[in-house]
Amino acid sequence: MSHDRNLVLGAMLFYPGGEHITSWRLPGSEPADYLDIDYYKRFAQTAERGGFATIFIADELYVWDRFPSGIDHAVNIRTEPFTLLGALSQVTEKIGLAATVSTTYNEPYHVARKLASLDYLSEGRAAWNLVTSASDEEAWNFGRDANLDHSVRYRRGAEFVDVVKGLWDSWDDDAFLYDRESGSFARRDGLHVLDHHGEFFDVRGPLNIARPPQGHPVLFQAGASEAGRELAGATAEGVFTLSPDALGDAQDLYADYKRRATAHGRDPEGIKILPAVSPVIGETEQDALARLDEIEALTPDRISLDLLSHYLQTDLSDRPLDKTFDFEFDETSGNQSKSFYDSVRRLVGERSFTLRDLYRTILRRRFLPGTPETIADWLQERFENGAADGFMIAFSSVPRGVDQFVDEIVPELVRRGIYRTDYRGDTLRDNLGLPRPESSLRTGVTA
Repeated sequence: MSHDRNLVLGAMLFYPGGEHITSWRLPGSEPADYLDIDYYKRFAQTAERGGFATIFIADELYVWDRFPSGIDHAVNIRTEPFTLLGALSQVTEKIGLAATVSTTYNEPYHVARKLASLDYLSEGRAAWNLVTSASDEEAWNFGRDANLDHSVRYRRGAEFVDVVKGLWDSWDDDAFLYDRESGSFARRDGLHVLDHHGEFFDVRGPLNIARPPQGHPVLFQAGASEAGRELAGATAEGVFTLSPDALGDAQDLYADYKRRATAHGRDPEGIKILPAVSPVIGETEQDALARLDEIEALTPDRISLDLLSHYLQTDLSDRPLDKTFDFEFDETSGNQSKSFYDSVRRLVGERSFTLRDLYRTILRRRFLPGTPETIADWLQERFENGAADGFMIAFSSVPRGVDQFVDEIVPELVRRGIYRTDYRGDTLRDNLGLPRPESSLRTGVTA
């Protein structure tokens, strides 16, 4: 069966050992190498061998020490994304390089310049995963007592994107002459001063780097709250989101993002919906479930409880673990991750849980256990039935899970005719089927 649409895959990395907070304990993990360039080089090159459109470096700007278990058991070391991706740009050829950058704890000029530089160093493969930051711990590292209110963060994020895009358009594509004989380096009428004045930013510009090879590096956005969806509909070219369990819910979420893009006057094909999926691959279903059991067994109850406390913004440590969990959810609360808060609220509404059963259920629901064939079935069903344009693969373990996916699942997807491992072009935009945007500031004057 041949398809015009090609399933898009991204290789996501948040915890350097894999998707879960204690994946670093799994067999084959290499925790002593989490700051070693060769570790990430292997990750990127394996994903490129599998035809992944991009690697996707998730990030946070703090050490999770809200609870002692965060230090005792969690990975709290990670490389800064731009530095890492700059290095990886030199040891890869086609795969995109997506850096997570917070709009709450950065300034637009810095981000525009860094992303433009990465786009040049990689010859058109840079991308930006926009986040608004969720935790007070991040605020404490940047001179604030608490994180900005959720709605304020997203208003700031929307303005941030507008400023960065305007800065990328500071120079016309043909503004630079490099004419040694006349001494003309650039055309003055090819330079544009942004002169932005808004609610959060006053930025004159222009940017001191030429317009990026992609025009604008590709913009990914993570967030499934109302504010997050609206920002994605207005600006995102790729949406990284949680994957609802039910196909119908996934279809509704997919359609909602596409609808919002249309409402903003955009082509809905210009926004790729890429839910996160974390496969646990086994030779048999029983083998995959045994590997999921291993992940659970290597995760101390204490850290699972503390993670739930973190996301519910309530210390649950004094509650009995084996009695029915009773919690008063506040729909106006959740200034951290609203989408995760709401997902726990919906889960608790499905049936009665003990506290222990709840956090273990949340852990297991993060993963998709199965054989290469059954996992490919799941991916194909969602791709072909209006629930996804592709997936961000959050590997359950690194490096083993990456090798398994590329060696065992990718050939199955290729065989089914929904995926190809060859790259369409040289830039990330080429490989995602996205057009190169025209400059918003160009006056139409040519040399």
